[in-house]
Amino acid sequence: MNIYVVDAFTNQPYRGNPAAVLVLKETRSDSWLQEIASEMNHSETAFLLKQKDSYQLRWFTPESEVDLCGHATLASAHILWEKGFSQEEVLRFSTKSGVLTASRLEDGWICMNFPKETESPCIAPKDLSEGLGTEHVYVGKNRMDYLVEVDSEAILKNLKPDFTQWEKVDARGIIVTSQSQREGIDFVSRCFYPAVGVNEDPVTGSAHCCLGPYWASRLQKNELTAEQISFRPGYLKVKVLSERVDIQGQAVTTLSSVLEAEKHKQE
Repeated sequence: MNIYVVDAFTNQPYRGNPAAVLVLKETRSDSWLQEIASEMNHSETAFLLKQKDSYQLRWFTPESEVDLCGHATLASAHILWEKGFSQEEVLRFSTKSGVLTASRLEDGWICMNFPKETESPCIAPKDLSEGLGTEHVYVGKNRMDYLVEVDSEAILKNLKPDFTQWEKVDARGIIVTSQSQREGIDFVSRCFYPAVGVNEDPVTGSAHCCLGPYWASRLQKNELTAEQISFRPGYLKVKVLSERVDIQGQAVTTLSSVLEAEKHKQE
């Protein structure tokens, strides 16, 4: 059984967000999927299973399954095309967040169509505020995450969250963002998921299902450019539609290997 590692939301190896991708030949148990994800120890491992007109797609962190993941979806589409699993120009994925699509564009760009995950204003929980360690401009929450705006990109870049506090926050994660003053970048973000075993995710596609609508409203424009300024930065393009969000990114395969344990089981 082949396994691939792909750096997503970048056109350079060893940047962006690495995800492991496995294309399964048959259904495997949830415990097996979790064991593989824990072994790979990336923020997400994607498991694909061919169906009649789509692929079932599931995402696992080293500790748990998640409902929505952008970078591992991008990595999955990249592998399906690069390794010849599919010749379709538009891929359909059946997921816990409904049907997602990925379209092949020019110059290695891939456009994913995701649900809009708009946040609503809320009062910041004590553990969130204390863990942030700086003043915030705004706090909101959607079904998965808290969204926090801070006053500048410099504040965001230098942020040092207290993860022992943030582990107590009742949410998948905490998205921290600010407007960018750099030419060609509308907004920047950093994304933290200590509750699911990922203190800081390098580049988070699903966070832009919330970030896109938020900044579209703030900046009065529906097509935006974004950078996630983590230790492995990544670049995204976001187009906000009426009920959905188009998220564009590139990807690079860095590893192609074989699960030796599975080969030995078959022997």
